[in-house]
This record gives sequence, C-alpha cells and structure tokens, in this order.
Amino acid sequence: NLYQFKNMIHCTVPSRPWWHFADYGCYCGRGGKGTPVDDLDRCCQVHDNCYEKAGKMGCWPYLTLYKYKCSQGKLTCSGGNSKCGAAVCNCDLVAANCFAGARYIDANYNINFKKRCQ
Repeated sequence: NLYQFKNMIHCTVPSRPWWHFADYGCYCGRGGKGTPVDDLDRCCQVHDNCYEKAGKMGCWPYLTLYKYKCSQGKLTCSGGNSKCGAAVCNCDLVAANCFAGARYIDANYNINFKKRCQ
C-alpha cells in the first residue's frame, strides 16, 4: 500500500523525504500523462503501469498490504505474500530501487503539469 511504498522509498533513498517524490514530473504523484521529463519520472510511469496491471488482476494496489524487508538499503519482498501482495510489493520494490538509481532534478519538482505534461 502507499504507506509501505513510502517506507520502501525511505529505505532506498534515505537522504530525501518521500514527499519529494509525490509531486515530481508528469508521473510521480497525481495520475500521469504525457512524456516523462527524466529517468526518475520514467520510474514513476513504470510504477503507474505496474499498479494498473495489478488492478487488472483484481488487486487494489493503493490498499494492498504485503510483507517485505529493508536491510542496509536493500529491499526484499517476503515469500508469504498473497498473489496481490506479491504483485504490489514487486511494483513498489522496483520503483524504490529505480528512484535510488535516478538523478533527482529539483527543477522537475512541482512542475506546471498543464504545460509540460501533454
């Protein structure tokens, strides 16, 4: 769920507050539209698509609880998750790891969505 995703982000990117990823580019945060502005925004586009796929499996990605571990910046999804838990955990894990490897560009935070995300 979103609370667990926030904690995963904190695991892989402890140097930056999670909310910096909630209003970034065209895909991080509210919906998603247009061309991603950079690699970090592409991470969010992939995450959105992953959640959409989980939804088509009958899951509720924003609410689904799952089990995972964070150890020294490394994430693992636990084996005992339900089908939906495993799917959503994997979506969040992939995104959090992607965030860790992508450059954060301050100018792409809180952008003019209507102008830049067509």
